[in-house]
Amino acid sequence: MSDKIALAANATNQSYRLDGQVGFLLRRAQQRHLSIFSAHIPDFTPTQFAAMAKLYEAGALSQNELGRQAAMDAATIKGVIDRLRKRGLISTRRDDRDQRRIYLDLTVEGREQYLEQVAKAAIITAQTISTLSGEEHAQLINLLKKLA
Repeated sequence: MSDKIALAANATNQSYRLDGQVGFLLRRAQQRHLSIFSAHIPDFTPTQFAAMAKLYEAGALSQNELGRQAAMDAATIKGVIDRLRKRGLISTRRDDRDQRRIYLDLTVEGREQYLEQVAKAAIITAQTISTLSGEEHAQLINLLKKLA
């Protein structure tokens, strides 16, 4: 165990307070963000919107690659894709060279639905970070990238 971790563990044992813990605060921030998201985009979950955003950005991707790019495990991405396909927002096609690989892409309706939500997504971000200055927002993004 590194000295830094050992010191933190010792200090934590003596003065652990939940409301000062990174995980607790990240979860609270996430809850706030999800509440704002559902108020503005009630027809999609954040994971559904993320999958659509990645497909819009990157074009057709395999389900596995989409899961990686959208930071979702295999079970989560499968459920997200199944629900979006049932709504006619995602199409599938088999790879010509490897019939086991299936590519996903937004349908015309999926692209239209996604584009209708993008402005709302910007509002969601603005409301989520509304208590931060521009400099604090940039710092938060940089710190979260380090943790991710």
